[in-house]
Amino acid sequence: MVVSDLVIIGGGASGFMGAITAINKGLGSVVVLEGTSKVLEKVRISGGGRCNLTNSCWDISNLVNNYPRGEKQLIGLFNRFSTVEAFDWFQKKGLSLKIEKDGRVFPRSDSSEDVIKCLTAVAKKSGVKIFTNSHVKKITKKKNGFNLLVKGNNYFEAKNILICTGSHPSGRRLAISLGHSIVQPVPSLFSLSTSEKSLTSCSGITLNVHAELTVNKKKYAETGSILITHKGFSGPVVLRLSAFSARNLYSNKYKGELRINWLCMSESEVRKKLDLYKLENGKKVVINNKPFHNLPRSLWRALFLTLNIDSKLKWADLSKSQIYSIVKCLIMKSYLINSRGPYGEEFVTAGGVSLDEINFKTMESKICEGLFFAGEVLNIDGITGGFNFQHCWTSAWVAGNGILIK
Repeated sequence: MVVSDLVIIGGGASGFMGAITAINKGLGSVVVLEGTSKVLEKVRISGGGRCNLTNSCWDISNLVNNYPRGEKQLIGLFNRFSTVEAFDWFQKKGLSLKIEKDGRVFPRSDSSEDVIKCLTAVAKKSGVKIFTNSHVKKITKKKNGFNLLVKGNNYFEAKNILICTGSHPSGRRLAISLGHSIVQPVPSLFSLSTSEKSLTSCSGITLNVHAELTVNKKKYAETGSILITHKGFSGPVVLRLSAFSARNLYSNKYKGELRINWLCMSESEVRKKLDLYKLENGKKVVINNKPFHNLPRSLWRALFLTLNIDSKLKWADLSKSQIYSIVKCLIMKSYLINSRGPYGEEFVTAGGVSLDEINFKTMESKICEGLFFAGEVLNIDGITGGFNFQHCWTSAWVAGNGILIK
Protein backbone atom coordinates (compact mmCIF):
# COMPACT_ATOMS: atom_id res chain seq x y z
CA MET A 1 0.00 0.00 0.00
CA VAL A 2 1.28 3.46 -0.96
CA VAL A 3 0.76 6.04 1.81
CA SER A 4 0.88 9.78 1.13
CA ASP A 5 -0.24 13.16 2.44
CA LEU A 6 -2.15 13.86 -0.77
CA VAL A 7 -3.51 11.72 -3.58
CA ILE A 8 -4.62 13.60 -6.68
CA ILE A 9 -7.08 11.78 -8.92
CA GLY A 10 -6.56 12.88 -12.51
CA GLY A 11 -3.30 13.67 -14.29
CA GLY A 12 -4.51 16.64 -16.28
CA ALA A 13 -3.93 20.39 -16.07
CA SER A 14 -5.48 20.92 -12.65
CA GLY A 15 -3.99 17.70 -11.28
CA PHE A 16 -0.44 18.73 -12.12
CA MET A 17 -0.87 22.31 -10.92
CA GLY A 18 -2.35 21.08 -7.64
CA ALA A 19 0.43 18.55 -7.14
CA ILE A 20 3.26 20.98 -7.89
CA THR A 21 1.74 23.71 -5.70
CA ALA A 22 1.12 21.44 -2.71
CA ILE A 23 4.53 19.77 -2.67
CA ASN A 24 6.42 23.03 -3.25
CA LYS A 25 4.52 24.63 -0.37
CA GLY A 26 5.80 21.93 1.97
CA LEU A 27 3.44 18.97 1.79
CA GLY A 28 5.50 15.85 2.41
CA SER A 29 4.35 13.35 -0.21
CA VAL A 30 2.07 13.84 -3.23
CA VAL A 31 0.81 11.16 -5.61
CA VAL A 32 -1.00 11.66 -8.93
CA LEU A 33 -3.20 8.82 -10.17
CA GLU A 34 -4.08 8.94 -13.88
CA GLY A 35 -6.60 6.42 -15.16
CA THR A 36 -5.28 6.28 -18.71
CA SER A 37 -1.86 5.44 -20.13
CA LYS A 38 -0.82 9.09 -20.65
CA VAL A 39 -0.99 12.21 -18.52
CA LEU A 40 -2.06 15.65 -19.78
CA GLU A 41 -3.81 14.29 -22.90
CA LYS A 42 -6.28 17.18 -23.04
CA VAL A 43 -3.37 19.61 -22.92
CA ARG A 44 -1.78 17.68 -25.78
CA ILE A 45 -4.73 17.95 -28.17
CA SER A 46 -6.10 21.36 -27.17
CA GLY A 47 -5.79 24.31 -29.50
CA GLY A 48 -5.10 22.04 -32.45
CA GLY A 49 -1.98 20.75 -30.71
CA ARG A 50 -0.79 24.24 -29.77
CA CYS A 51 -2.41 24.49 -26.30
CA ASN A 52 -4.13 27.80 -25.61
CA LEU A 53 -3.16 27.71 -21.94
CA THR A 54 -4.60 31.05 -20.80
CA ASN A 55 -5.71 34.49 -22.00
CA SER A 56 -4.29 38.00 -21.71
CA CYS A 57 -7.51 39.29 -20.20
CA TRP A 58 -5.74 40.77 -17.17
CA ASP A 59 -8.69 42.65 -15.64
CA ILE A 60 -10.57 40.33 -13.27
CA SER A 61 -13.90 42.13 -13.66
CA ASN A 62 -13.71 41.45 -17.41
CA LEU A 63 -12.17 38.00 -17.01
CA VAL A 64 -15.09 36.54 -15.05
CA ASN A 65 -17.51 37.55 -17.82
CA ASN A 66 -16.07 34.69 -19.87
CA TYR A 67 -17.56 32.08 -17.54
CA PRO A 68 -21.25 31.21 -18.01
CA ARG A 69 -21.19 29.30 -14.72
CA GLY A 70 -19.07 30.05 -11.65
CA GLU A 71 -18.58 33.77 -12.22
CA LYS A 72 -19.32 34.71 -8.59
CA GLN A 73 -16.96 32.12 -7.11
CA LEU A 74 -14.18 32.90 -9.57
CA ILE A 75 -13.94 36.54 -8.51
CA GLY A 76 -12.39 35.49 -5.20
CA LEU A 77 -10.23 32.79 -6.77
CA PHE A 78 -8.86 35.10 -9.48
CA ASN A 79 -7.95 37.70 -6.89
CA ARG A 80 -5.46 35.14 -5.60
CA PHE A 81 -4.21 33.53 -8.82
CA SER A 82 -5.33 34.98 -12.13
CA THR A 83 -4.15 35.20 -15.72
CA VAL A 84 -1.18 37.40 -14.74
CA GLU A 85 0.01 34.87 -12.17
CA ALA A 86 -0.50 31.92 -14.53
CA PHE A 87 1.48 33.66 -17.29
CA ASP A 88 4.33 34.42 -14.88
CA TRP A 89 4.21 30.93 -13.37
CA PHE A 90 4.88 29.23 -16.69
CA GLN A 91 7.49 31.77 -17.78
CA LYS A 92 9.40 31.27 -14.53
CA LYS A 93 9.26 27.51 -15.07
CA GLY A 94 11.07 27.99 -18.39
CA LEU A 95 8.14 27.91 -20.82
CA SER A 96 8.32 30.87 -23.22
CA LEU A 97 4.87 32.24 -24.04
CA LYS A 98 3.35 34.56 -26.64
CA ILE A 99 0.13 36.57 -26.80
CA GLU A 100 -1.80 36.52 -30.07
CA LYS A 101 -3.89 39.41 -31.41
CA ASP A 102 -7.13 38.01 -30.00
CA GLY A 103 -5.63 37.73 -26.51
CA ARG A 104 -5.06 33.98 -26.51
CA VAL A 105 -1.80 32.80 -24.94
CA PHE A 106 0.23 29.96 -26.48
CA PRO A 107 3.71 28.54 -25.99
CA ARG A 108 6.06 30.43 -28.30
CA SER A 109 6.90 27.14 -29.98
CA ASP A 110 3.24 26.56 -30.89
CA SER A 111 3.56 23.06 -29.47
CA SER A 112 1.50 21.64 -26.62
CA GLU A 113 4.31 19.13 -26.08
CA ASP A 114 6.37 21.92 -24.54
CA VAL A 115 3.61 22.62 -22.01
CA ILE A 116 3.55 18.92 -21.12
CA LYS A 117 7.34 18.77 -20.82
CA CYS A 118 7.28 21.82 -18.55
CA LEU A 119 4.62 20.44 -16.19
CA THR A 120 6.00 16.89 -16.02
CA ALA A 121 9.58 18.09 -15.50
CA VAL A 122 8.61 20.45 -12.68
CA ALA A 123 6.42 17.78 -11.05
CA LYS A 124 9.12 15.11 -11.13
CA LYS A 125 11.83 17.52 -9.97
CA SER A 126 9.59 18.51 -7.06
CA GLY A 127 9.16 14.89 -6.01
CA VAL A 128 5.60 14.24 -7.20
CA LYS A 129 4.97 10.53 -7.82
CA ILE A 130 2.94 9.83 -10.96
CA PHE A 131 1.08 6.58 -11.63
CA THR A 132 -0.62 5.95 -14.99
CA ASN A 133 -3.20 3.23 -15.78
CA SER A 134 -4.42 3.78 -12.23
CA HIS A 135 -8.18 4.20 -12.43
CA VAL A 136 -9.65 4.79 -8.96
CA LYS A 137 -12.54 2.38 -8.43
CA LYS A 138 -13.52 3.21 -4.86
CA ILE A 139 -12.75 5.67 -2.06
CA THR A 140 -13.44 4.81 1.57
CA LYS A 141 -13.45 7.57 4.18
CA LYS A 142 -11.80 6.73 7.46
CA LYS A 143 -11.10 8.70 10.63
CA ASN A 144 -7.89 10.44 9.54
CA GLY A 145 -8.00 10.17 5.77
CA PHE A 146 -8.97 7.87 2.95
CA ASN A 147 -8.34 4.45 1.48
CA LEU A 148 -8.39 4.15 -2.31
CA LEU A 149 -8.92 0.99 -4.34
CA VAL A 150 -7.22 1.32 -7.72
CA LYS A 151 -7.47 -0.79 -10.88
CA GLY A 152 -5.52 -4.04 -10.49
CA ASN A 153 -6.47 -4.27 -6.80
CA ASN A 154 -3.82 -1.79 -5.79
CA TYR A 155 -4.40 0.21 -2.62
CA PHE A 156 -3.42 3.75 -1.70
CA GLU A 157 -3.84 5.59 1.58
CA ALA A 158 -4.04 9.38 1.81
CA LYS A 159 -4.64 12.06 4.40
CA ASN A 160 -6.18 14.24 1.69
CA ILE A 161 -7.67 13.73 -1.77
CA LEU A 162 -7.89 16.24 -4.62
CA ILE A 163 -10.27 15.21 -7.41
CA CYS A 164 -9.24 16.67 -10.79
CA THR A 165 -10.94 14.39 -13.27
CA GLY A 166 -12.29 17.12 -15.56
CA SER A 167 -15.54 16.28 -17.31
CA HIS A 168 -14.93 12.52 -17.09
CA PRO A 169 -17.85 10.81 -15.27
CA SER A 170 -15.53 8.82 -12.98
CA GLY A 171 -14.80 11.89 -10.84
CA ARG A 172 -18.47 12.72 -10.47
CA ARG A 173 -19.19 9.14 -9.39
CA LEU A 174 -16.50 9.35 -6.72
CA ALA A 175 -17.88 12.70 -5.53
CA ILE A 176 -21.37 11.21 -5.20
CA SER A 177 -20.00 8.26 -3.23
CA LEU A 178 -18.55 10.74 -0.71
CA GLY A 179 -21.83 12.62 -0.27
CA HIS A 180 -21.76 15.28 -2.98
CA SER A 181 -24.53 16.25 -5.36
CA ILE A 182 -23.99 16.79 -9.08
CA VAL A 183 -25.46 19.37 -11.42
CA GLN A 184 -26.27 17.31 -14.51
CA PRO A 185 -23.58 17.85 -17.14
CA VAL A 186 -24.74 19.03 -20.56
CA PRO A 187 -22.67 19.92 -23.65
CA SER A 188 -21.17 23.40 -23.96
CA LEU A 189 -19.08 25.04 -26.70
CA PHE A 190 -20.58 23.59 -29.86
CA SER A 191 -21.66 24.70 -33.32
CA LEU A 192 -25.30 25.26 -34.29
CA SER A 193 -27.01 23.44 -37.14
CA THR A 194 -29.84 24.61 -39.37
CA SER A 195 -31.85 23.02 -42.17
CA GLU A 196 -31.59 26.32 -44.10
CA LYS A 197 -29.83 25.60 -47.40
CA SER A 198 -29.37 29.18 -48.64
CA LEU A 199 -25.83 29.47 -47.25
CA THR A 200 -24.46 26.18 -48.57
CA SER A 201 -22.32 27.99 -51.14
CA CYS A 202 -20.85 30.17 -48.37
CA SER A 203 -19.32 27.37 -46.29
CA GLY A 204 -15.93 28.44 -44.94
CA ILE A 205 -16.67 32.17 -44.84
CA THR A 206 -15.78 34.01 -41.63
CA LEU A 207 -16.72 37.59 -40.74
CA ASN A 208 -17.67 39.74 -37.77
CA VAL A 209 -21.38 39.86 -37.02
CA HIS A 210 -23.82 40.67 -34.25
CA ALA A 211 -25.87 37.58 -33.42
CA GLU A 212 -28.91 37.01 -31.21
CA LEU A 213 -29.98 33.52 -30.19
CA THR A 214 -33.52 33.09 -28.85
CA VAL A 215 -34.28 29.90 -26.90
CA ASN A 216 -37.52 29.47 -24.95
CA LYS A 217 -38.19 33.20 -25.29
CA LYS A 218 -34.86 34.05 -23.67
CA LYS A 219 -32.37 36.03 -25.75
CA TYR A 220 -28.59 35.77 -25.81
CA ALA A 221 -26.57 38.33 -27.78
CA GLU A 222 -22.92 38.37 -28.84
CA THR A 223 -20.73 40.25 -31.32
CA GLY A 224 -17.72 38.62 -32.92
CA SER A 225 -16.45 36.30 -35.61
CA ILE A 226 -18.81 33.72 -37.11
CA LEU A 227 -17.93 30.79 -39.36
CA ILE A 228 -20.46 29.54 -41.89
CA THR A 229 -20.26 25.73 -42.08
CA HIS A 230 -21.87 23.23 -44.44
CA LYS A 231 -24.42 22.48 -41.71
CA GLY A 232 -24.87 25.85 -40.04
CA PHE A 233 -22.72 28.13 -37.92
CA SER A 234 -19.61 27.99 -35.75
CA GLY A 235 -16.78 30.32 -34.75
CA PRO A 236 -16.15 32.28 -31.54
CA VAL A 237 -19.48 34.15 -31.47
CA VAL A 238 -21.47 30.91 -31.85
CA LEU A 239 -19.36 29.00 -29.32
CA ARG A 240 -19.94 31.81 -26.82
CA LEU A 241 -23.69 31.79 -27.49
CA SER A 242 -23.78 28.01 -27.08
CA ALA A 243 -21.93 28.21 -23.77
CA PHE A 244 -24.19 30.80 -22.19
CA SER A 245 -27.37 29.13 -23.47
CA ALA A 246 -26.17 25.53 -22.91
CA ARG A 247 -28.77 24.48 -20.36
CA ASN A 248 -31.62 26.26 -22.08
CA LEU A 249 -30.73 24.73 -25.44
CA TYR A 250 -30.46 21.29 -23.85
CA SER A 251 -33.90 21.52 -22.27
CA ASN A 252 -35.36 22.77 -25.56
CA LYS A 253 -33.78 19.91 -27.54
CA TYR A 254 -31.42 22.33 -29.29
CA LYS A 255 -34.20 24.26 -30.99
CA GLY A 256 -33.94 28.03 -31.29
CA GLU A 257 -33.76 31.01 -33.61
CA LEU A 258 -30.50 32.70 -34.60
CA ARG A 259 -30.84 36.25 -35.90
CA ILE A 260 -27.76 37.71 -37.58
CA ASN A 261 -26.76 41.27 -38.36
CA TRP A 262 -24.22 40.51 -41.08
CA LEU A 263 -22.88 44.07 -41.10
CA CYS A 264 -22.87 45.10 -37.42
CA MET A 265 -24.62 48.28 -38.58
CA SER A 266 -27.89 49.97 -37.63
CA GLU A 267 -30.94 49.98 -39.89
CA SER A 268 -30.55 53.68 -40.67
CA GLU A 269 -26.85 53.26 -41.55
CA VAL A 270 -27.58 50.39 -43.91
CA ARG A 271 -30.52 52.18 -45.51
CA LYS A 272 -28.44 55.30 -46.12
CA LYS A 273 -25.65 53.23 -47.67
CA LEU A 274 -28.08 51.42 -50.00
CA ASP A 275 -29.79 54.62 -51.09
CA LEU A 276 -26.46 56.25 -51.92
CA TYR A 277 -25.24 53.18 -53.81
CA LYS A 278 -28.48 53.08 -55.80
CA LEU A 279 -28.04 56.73 -56.73
CA GLU A 280 -24.44 56.26 -57.88
CA ASN A 281 -24.69 52.79 -59.46
CA GLY A 282 -28.17 52.70 -60.97
CA LYS A 283 -27.18 50.83 -64.14
CA LYS A 284 -25.51 47.95 -62.29
CA VAL A 285 -27.27 44.64 -61.61
CA VAL A 286 -28.03 44.32 -57.90
CA ILE A 287 -27.01 40.69 -57.39
CA ASN A 288 -23.58 41.26 -58.95
CA ASN A 289 -22.74 44.55 -57.23
CA LYS A 290 -22.62 44.98 -53.46
CA PRO A 291 -22.33 48.26 -51.53
CA PHE A 292 -20.46 46.72 -48.58
CA HIS A 293 -16.77 45.90 -49.09
CA ASN A 294 -16.50 43.67 -46.00
CA LEU A 295 -19.37 41.43 -47.09
CA PRO A 296 -18.10 38.51 -49.22
CA ARG A 297 -19.58 38.46 -52.72
CA SER A 298 -20.87 34.90 -52.40
CA LEU A 299 -22.68 35.79 -49.18
CA TRP A 300 -24.23 38.89 -50.78
CA ARG A 301 -25.53 36.74 -53.64
CA ALA A 302 -26.80 34.02 -51.30
CA LEU A 303 -28.68 36.52 -49.14
CA PHE A 304 -30.14 38.29 -52.19
CA LEU A 305 -31.42 34.99 -53.62
CA THR A 306 -33.54 34.44 -50.48
CA LEU A 307 -35.56 37.55 -51.41
CA ASN A 308 -38.45 37.63 -53.85
CA ILE A 309 -36.59 40.01 -56.18
CA ASP A 310 -35.74 39.48 -59.84
CA SER A 311 -32.06 38.53 -60.05
CA LYS A 312 -31.71 40.61 -63.24
CA LEU A 313 -32.97 43.80 -61.59
CA LYS A 314 -30.73 46.88 -61.66
CA TRP A 315 -30.13 49.17 -58.70
CA ALA A 316 -32.08 52.05 -60.28
CA ASP A 317 -35.19 49.87 -60.54
CA LEU A 318 -35.36 48.87 -56.87
CA SER A 319 -38.53 50.01 -55.10
CA LYS A 320 -38.62 51.30 -51.52
CA SER A 321 -40.14 48.04 -50.31
CA GLN A 322 -37.41 46.05 -52.04
CA ILE A 323 -34.73 48.25 -50.47
CA TYR A 324 -36.35 47.62 -47.10
CA SER A 325 -36.38 43.86 -47.65
CA ILE A 326 -32.64 43.98 -48.45
CA VAL A 327 -32.02 45.97 -45.27
CA LYS A 328 -33.91 43.40 -43.19
CA CYS A 329 -32.03 40.56 -44.84
CA LEU A 330 -28.67 42.14 -44.06
CA ILE A 331 -29.27 43.06 -40.42
CA MET A 332 -32.16 40.87 -39.20
CA LYS A 333 -31.81 37.60 -41.08
CA SER A 334 -33.23 34.69 -39.07
CA TYR A 335 -32.24 31.03 -39.16
CA LEU A 336 -34.07 28.25 -37.34
CA ILE A 337 -31.66 26.15 -35.28
CA ASN A 338 -32.67 22.50 -35.14
CA SER A 339 -29.68 20.74 -33.58
CA ARG A 340 -26.16 21.18 -32.26
CA GLY A 341 -22.92 20.20 -33.88
CA PRO A 342 -20.27 18.11 -32.11
CA TYR A 343 -18.42 19.39 -29.04
CA GLY A 344 -15.89 22.10 -29.66
CA GLU A 345 -12.19 21.32 -29.39
CA GLU A 346 -12.22 22.06 -25.68
CA PHE A 347 -14.66 19.19 -24.90
CA VAL A 348 -16.29 21.33 -22.25
CA THR A 349 -19.44 20.50 -20.33
CA ALA A 350 -21.72 22.67 -18.24
CA GLY A 351 -22.30 20.86 -14.95
CA GLY A 352 -20.41 19.02 -12.26
CA VAL A 353 -20.02 19.09 -8.48
CA SER A 354 -22.40 21.62 -6.94
CA LEU A 355 -20.62 24.85 -6.03
CA ASP A 356 -22.70 25.26 -2.86
CA GLU A 357 -20.83 22.30 -1.39
CA ILE A 358 -17.33 23.77 -1.81
CA ASN A 359 -15.36 26.16 0.41
CA PHE A 360 -13.76 28.41 -2.21
CA LYS A 361 -11.16 29.75 0.21
CA THR A 362 -9.48 26.33 0.15
CA MET A 363 -11.42 24.29 -2.49
CA GLU A 364 -12.22 21.79 0.27
CA SER A 365 -15.52 19.97 0.45
CA LYS A 366 -18.02 21.28 3.02
CA ILE A 367 -19.35 17.73 3.29
CA CYS A 368 -16.27 15.53 3.54
CA GLU A 369 -13.19 16.73 5.45
CA GLY A 370 -9.94 16.27 3.57
CA LEU A 371 -11.61 16.08 0.16
CA PHE A 372 -10.77 18.81 -2.35
CA PHE A 373 -11.84 19.60 -5.91
CA ALA A 374 -10.31 21.59 -8.77
CA GLY A 375 -10.91 22.13 -12.47
CA GLU A 376 -13.77 21.09 -14.69
CA VAL A 377 -15.12 18.44 -12.31
CA LEU A 378 -16.82 21.45 -10.70
CA ASN A 379 -19.89 23.19 -12.12
CA ILE A 380 -17.71 25.92 -13.63
CA ASP A 381 -16.98 26.37 -17.31
CA GLY A 382 -15.64 29.06 -19.59
CA ILE A 383 -15.83 29.95 -23.24
CA THR A 384 -13.13 29.15 -25.76
CA GLY A 385 -9.96 31.25 -25.60
CA GLY A 386 -7.90 29.71 -22.78
CA PHE A 387 -10.44 30.43 -20.06
CA ASN A 388 -11.11 26.81 -19.10
CA PHE A 389 -7.43 26.09 -18.63
CA GLN A 390 -7.13 29.27 -16.56
CA HIS A 391 -9.86 28.04 -14.22
CA CYS A 392 -7.95 24.76 -13.91
CA TRP A 393 -4.66 26.48 -13.01
CA THR A 394 -6.40 28.82 -10.55
CA SER A 395 -8.62 26.35 -8.67
CA ALA A 396 -5.78 23.80 -8.44
CA TRP A 397 -3.34 26.43 -7.15
CA VAL A 398 -5.85 27.47 -4.48
CA ALA A 399 -6.47 23.81 -3.59
CA GLY A 400 -2.73 23.10 -3.35
CA ASN A 401 -2.40 25.94 -0.87
CA GLY A 402 -5.67 25.12 0.88
CA ILE A 403 -4.53 21.63 1.83
CA LEU A 404 -1.60 23.11 3.74
CA ILE A 405 -3.61 25.57 5.83
CA LYS A 406 -6.10 23.03 7.18
